[in-house]
Amino acid sequence: MSPATGRTRTGLRAYFWEEAAADWHKRSREGRPGFAEHITRKLRHLRDGINGEAGTVAAMRDAHRVRVTDTQRDTQDLPDLYIAEHAALTLFGRHQQAAAEPAHQPGTGLGTACRHLQHAATLAENAVQRRLIAAATALDHHELVQHLYRLVPLLAQAGIGLDYTRLMYDLTAWESPAQDRVLRSWGLQYTQPAAAGDDTDAAPYWDRFAPDGADSGVQLAALRSGTAREAGAVPAMWPFYRSRMSSALRDKGALTRDLIAEHTALSLFGQHQQSRSRTMHVPGNSPGTAARLLLAKNGSGQEALERRVGALLTSVDTGELAMHLRGLVPLLSRADIGLDYDLLRTALRTWDDPKQPDVQSRFRERWDRDFRIQPKASTS
Repeated sequence: MSPATGRTRTGLRAYFWEEAAADWHKRSREGRPGFAEHITRKLRHLRDGINGEAGTVAAMRDAHRVRVTDTQRDTQDLPDLYIAEHAALTLFGRHQQAAAEPAHQPGTGLGTACRHLQHAATLAENAVQRRLIAAATALDHHELVQHLYRLVPLLAQAGIGLDYTRLMYDLTAWESPAQDRVLRSWGLQYTQPAAAGDDTDAAPYWDRFAPDGADSGVQLAALRSGTAREAGAVPAMWPFYRSRMSSALRDKGALTRDLIAEHTALSLFGQHQQSRSRTMHVPGNSPGTAARLLLAKNGSGQEALERRVGALLTSVDTGELAMHLRGLVPLLSRADIGLDYDLLRTALRTWDDPKQPDVQSRFRERWDRDFRIQPKASTS
C-alpha cells in the first residue's frame, strides 16, 4: 500500500478522506461548494466512532477500505492497519467537522501541521509544542489517539490540514520498531526553519548555554534523557537540534550522520554540564587535552586513565567512540574540566565516514599527542 497515494497494490478504492477531498474539490470547480450528501452522511457516522472500538461501529464500515474477514471481525483479531484506519477515520471526522476546507492535505505530516499551528495560533507560548510532545510521549496507541482528538480541532480552527493517509501509517507503526522513525519525522518537521537560509538561533546549544539560566536545569535533564537513545526519537530533545537538513529528509525522518553526531554531543553535554556553575564547552579542549588536565589535577591513577584514553582512541566506530566518551565525561565533570563540543560533534560525524577514511587516524594522532604533551617548564 502506498503512503503517498493511499491506494493499495491490489487497486482498492482510495481511503475515505481522499474520496472526501476529491469530492470537495470537484464540487468547488463546478461552483457547488461543500460535500455531496453521501459524504456528509458518512462524516457524521465517523464521529459516532470516537468512543467505539475498531470493528464495532456498524455505521462506519462503509468508510473503511482496509479489508477484514468475518472471522477477524468476530474474534476481534483485527489487523493493525484496520485499527489504525478506524482511529484515522474518527480523527478525520472530528477535524473535518470544524474545517471550512478539506481536512485531508496530502504531504502535511503531523509535525509540519503543528509547526504551522505554532505560527498561526493565538495560544500561550509553547502550548502547541507541549501538545505535540504530549502526543509523542504517549505510552500506547490509545493514549496517542486521545491526544490527537484534542489537537485536531485546533488545526481545524486555524485552517490547517493533515495527511490522513500518512497519519494512518504513523498510527500503525506506533507500537512497533518503526516508532522511532515516526517520532523523528514529527520532530524534524516541527523544528524545520520557517524559511530557507534562516540562521536565527542557529548556533549549537552548547554555544548558547547559560549556566545561570532559569530553565537550564530542565534543559540539561532533557538532553540527558537522550543518552544511548536513537537520534530524533526523544521528543524532549527536539527543540535543541540545529542540524541542517533538506525538507525531504526532515519530512521522512532521515537518520543522518549530522543528526546522530549532534544528538550524541548534546546528550554528552547534558551529562557533563550537570551541576556545573561554568560552561563545560571549552574550545580547544580535545579529549586528550582534557584527560591530561584530569591526570594533573588528580595526581594519581595514570595507568587507569591511560587505559581509558587508549580504549577511546582505538574506537572502531562512532558508537564505540560515544560509549567511551560517556565513560570519560563524568570524570571530567567532577573535576570541572571542559571539552570542545564543536570538535566532538565533528569527530562523531566523521569518525567512521567511508568518504573520509583518513579522519579517524588524524583525530587519534592529535588526541594522543594532546594527552602526552608535557607542560613547558617555568623559566623564572
